[in-house]
Amino acid sequence: MTGRSKGISARKFVRFFLSALAFALVFVNSAAAQTRAPQTAGVDNTKMGPYRALATLAFNASQKSDNATAATLAKILERTWDKSEDYGGDTALSKTNKKLFDEIDKAMDQFVSLLVEHPTAAPDPARLRAAYTNYLDKLKAAD
Repeated sequence: MTGRSKGISARKFVRFFLSALAFALVFVNSAAAQTRAPQTAGVDNTKMGPYRALATLAFNASQKSDNATAATLAKILERTWDKSEDYGGDTALSKTNKKLFDEIDKAMDQFVSLLVEHPTAAPDPARLRAAYTNYLDKLKAAD
């Protein structure tokens, strides 16, 4: 006998473990992708999808230093939100869940104001990202 063990080597075990982990991650990511909201032309087909899309467009324009476009899109977001709530009737979020409506409205106002107040210069990047993230988090609760 050469003194070698007939069991699995540490190298083979690590290779097997990493392969299994990679497979599990692929499975989890594909399952997560299947639970995402369906989209049309990049806009979620949810109640809050259009607001999320406008916020993302405004945020991305700001990231590209297109501050005038970011400010314009932010203003369109605000006006669209306000008008849909004005004319939403009994299905408007302000009628069905006033507390959530107020949270989203406040988060949107914070995000929009950063962009509208800076049409020629970039707002503070950290504040903008925080306001954008907060706004998107609030929208998730209303989908």
